[in-house]
Order: sequence, then structure tokens, then C-alpha cells
Amino acid sequence: MSGSLCVPCRHLAARRSRSPCSRLNTRRTQSPPTVLSNEKLTEIENAVLKQFGGYGASDVVADDAELLQHQKLEKLFISTRSAKHFQRDIVRGVEGYIVTGSKQVEIGTKLSEDSRKYGVENTCTSGSTLSKAASNFARARAQMEKERGNLLKAFGTQVEAERAYHQRVLQILDLLEGEMMSERQRIEAAPAPIVDTMPAPPPPSYEELNGASTSPMQNGSTDCMGYFLGEVLYSYQAESDVELNLSIGDYVVVRKVSNNGWAEGECKGKAGWFPFGYIERRDRVLASKVAEVF
Repeated sequence: MSGSLCVPCRHLAARRSRSPCSRLNTRRTQSPPTVLSNEKLTEIENAVLKQFGGYGASDVVADDAELLQHQKLEKLFISTRSAKHFQRDIVRGVEGYIVTGSKQVEIGTKLSEDSRKYGVENTCTSGSTLSKAASNFARARAQMEKERGNLLKAFGTQVEAERAYHQRVLQILDLLEGEMMSERQRIEAAPAPIVDTMPAPPPPSYEELNGASTSPMQNGSTDCMGYFLGEVLYSYQAESDVELNLSIGDYVVVRKVSNNGWAEGECKGKAGWFPFGYIERRDRVLASKVAEVF
């Protein structure tokens, strides 16, 4: 009966014979590719930062250059750790070889001594052939064991030199870590620039602007009716059209000074208001600087 089915019917029967469980098992056997997540990469970067300089997880990679530097540090840390483990295995292997070789030297020395005694005591054989052979073997064996002992001593010296080298490297890395921590503490403890912490005073009110031209300053430092030159000590960014931009090192012609700490003047052909505390009065100014004001 199945042989009489047409081609479409046979395909339909074959599709029905495939159970959903078999398809599900087929999908489960295909393992997804291994991909490092962002959390894993962050953990790796933090581990590298902690190893070189003691920085914590609060540090953020600011740009591509720092990211590249962190990747190089990560590779350096991995290669250094692998080299340290490999050299440790070599040292252990050499130490084990020295112990085993020392036992072999003891056994070989005893064998050569026994052969020598046998050659000396048994001289009754025809032509003393056996005693001569035993004596020759004893001398050769003794020379071999002597060279083996010298080799083991050389290996022991290399192991001690390797151990001293790693101890010195460890001391250097400890000193480097201490210097990096001291530098970081110095940077974190450095005071912030004065320009960042100095708050800008509020702009003068309408009454103060009108009264500045008719009333002198309360502290008596200058006469608001007279002009004078001032050198800019801190830069200032204007926040409105009536304010004046200031750059460190510029000179300003001060025309008016209000009671709340604002002054009106001209710099580089532009006039406006600015904080009076950002400048310092200068009685003597080079002619070239005066030309730059206008």
C-alpha cells in the first residue's frame, strides 16, 4: 500500500514521521559560540588595573588610547604570570633532577668502589684479565660520576641564581607599586584650581548700574569716575550679551565699578561687564599691552 503512494504523499508522510522531540534534541546539541560579555571584559580590566598600580573599579576608560593601554597591560600581566609559572616548573624539575642525580652518583660511586676492590683482590685469574677489566670499569665509572656531580652543582648554582633574580624583580615591582600609589595619592590630594572654586558674583542690578557712575566704591580701592588698567588673573566666560569675555593675561580698561563686585570695561575692542575680582589693577603697563586693549 505504501508503494502506491505518490511523491507528494511520501514527502508528507516523511515530515510527519519526524517528531518535535527529535528536532528539539537536534537544536540542543548545537552549542552557542562562546562570547565574552561586557561584564567579563570589565572584570578583566579591573583585575589588570588592580595588579598594576592598585586602581579600583571606579576608574573609567576615557578614550581609545587608555583602552589600548589597558589591553597592553592585560597582555603583559598574562604573559608575566605564564612565564612565572613556567619558570617555577623548571626550577622544581631541576631541583628534582638534582636530588635524583645525587642518589645516582652515590650508587655509581659505590659500584665503582666495589669494582675496584674486586679487581685488586681477585688477581688469581689467568692473565688477570677480569681484574684489569674491573679496575678499568671502576676508574671510568668514577670519572663519570665525578662529571655528573659537577653537572648537578652547576644546575644548583643556576637554580639559586634564578631564585635570586626573581626575588630582585619582586622587590623592584614592590617599589614601583609604592611609587604609583604615592603618585596617585598626591594627584588626588592636590587642591583644585582657584578658577574652578571661585564662584562668580551675581550680576549688578539696575539700580547698581545706574548708581555706579555717581557713587565711589565702598572699599575705596579705586575711583569709579577715573579709568585705570587691570590685568586679567582668571578667565571668565560671558553668560549674556552685556558681559565681557576675559582671558588670562589680557588687559582691561576699567570704566565703572559697582558695589557688588562687578565692573564695566573694554578689552580688545569690546565692552561689557565682568567680575571685578578676576582682575588686578596695574599702574605701569607696556605700550604694546596698551595697544592690544583697543
